[in-house]
Amino acid sequence: MSQQSVIKVDGNKDLPLHCPNNNSPAWSMHPRVFLDVLTTGHAKCPYCGTEYELLPGTKPHGH
Repeated sequence: MSQQSVIKVDGNKDLPLHCPNNNSPAWSMHPRVFLDVLTTGHAKCPYCGTEYELLPGTKPHGH
């Protein structure tokens, strides 16, 4: 299995965070799951293992 990079999340445009995201290739699709990245600053998809990290200093608005 290859090492996946961490996807950086911009709280101003990427929330609510869900996986797979809009840029995911068709072959990697699984049921959409919403992930809470605001509580700890990071989240991991339970389906595919993709890791997401909130950009430092991000202050989400309206979420």
